[in-house]
Amino acid sequence: MRTDLRALCALALALSGCATTSIRSDLLRIERLGGWQLPEGVLAPVGAELDAEIDTLLARPLDAERAVRVAIARNRELRASLRELGVERGALRQASLLPNPEIEVDFRPQRDPGQSFQLELFAALEITRALLTPLRVQAASRDLEAARLRAAARVVETEYEVRAAFYAAQAAEQRLEVGMRALDAIAAARDAAVMLFQAGNVPELDVATQIAAYEEARATTAELELARAEARERLSRLLGLHGHATQWTIAEPLRLESEASNAGALTEQLERMAIESSLELREMQLRLEATGRRIRLARAEGWIPHLRVGVHAEQEGQTRRLGGGASISLPIFDRNEGTTAAHEARFDALMERHEGAAIEIRSAARDARNRLASAELRARQYTEVIVPARQHVLRQTLLQYNAMQVGVFQLVAALRAQLAAELEAIEALRVYWTARAEVDALVRGRRASVAPASIGSVPAAGDGLGGGH
Repeated sequence: MRTDLRALCALALALSGCATTSIRSDLLRIERLGGWQLPEGVLAPVGAELDAEIDTLLARPLDAERAVRVAIARNRELRASLRELGVERGALRQASLLPNPEIEVDFRPQRDPGQSFQLELFAALEITRALLTPLRVQAASRDLEAARLRAAARVVETEYEVRAAFYAAQAAEQRLEVGMRALDAIAAARDAAVMLFQAGNVPELDVATQIAAYEEARATTAELELARAEARERLSRLLGLHGHATQWTIAEPLRLESEASNAGALTEQLERMAIESSLELREMQLRLEATGRRIRLARAEGWIPHLRVGVHAEQEGQTRRLGGGASISLPIFDRNEGTTAAHEARFDALMERHEGAAIEIRSAARDARNRLASAELRARQYTEVIVPARQHVLRQTLLQYNAMQVGVFQLVAALRAQLAAELEAIEALRVYWTARAEVDALVRGRRASVAPASIGSVPAAGDGLGGGH
């Protein structure tokens, strides 16, 4: 998390020169709203120095943490979200301004050359609008706080998307490696079948079967290559990279933690934690407060007479006169009923959405918890039970082959079965780590907007690799 915040500050200073102070203030507020802690002495480099730092990160093999750091600094959608804070900040500044005075000057020359000109000066100020300025400021300040929460949620969502895409890229790399090994094994079986057929030891059916299996495996390997390219491209887009910067490498393959994550203990806590930390719900609460302030403002503007006071000065020759006056607009026909009703309807709709979002977040927490528990069980079953079992079968088949108890086809079939199990294990690990990232995003206040199953789709593990015995 410290790495993410450091990159976030780097982005803050890189976004704008003249508005650096405001952006830094907004980002510090975002961190407080999200419950994060700013590392001491973090003022990240800007411009070319930031680019150099990112290039340094990309020069080394990427892990999930470094990928998140690069994305927070380079992701254009996130940068746009942070820039949009200036919209609400500008609205707040505009709401705090008093109305401009109106000044009218009337200059009339006299027809009689013996008399001097006549000058009239009139200045007026809308008192009612000035008195209602605090209500406008209160509403606009709630909008700015809501925008900060929205930006904080975008940071969390970007981190989740990057992690999920990174795990998909990791899995795609591993699946292609296993697919190439499987293709080599099937090619060996095909070559053995051809030689045995030429020696008259096997029927032509066995040769045709092995050739068909090899061609199917080639097609599946091509799909795995495409899946790898798509997964890398998706991650590069999220990282905001192009050109030579897309030639990054991955640090290490997916692995399962040695100790269980104890997902069951999270059962009773995750729903409560998701509600308490939800940035979405807190943003809606602030928008409700802003709308409530606007209802009060609309009612006040509809019932309070609009008072306009002015000062009048006149000079005619050497004679000067000074006076004043006021005008009042009485709320008889227009009491702002339409504007008030519109704000009330908006408030009621927000209340419904707030309640609906709370229900959806609770449901999302239960779904995420179930997915994590199931994904961990499946990943452990494959990595700790099924793959070792297939490796044991392969070793025993090799012993039987050396003892001339089984043929080469049975040996190759056992190898392909092991490789197919490895493919399934890799996919199970990807789903597990994506589910972990989804839970982390929920705990930090944002529902994941990308379903784990929709990222980095790849062909089924057995398609063309485990069949065709």
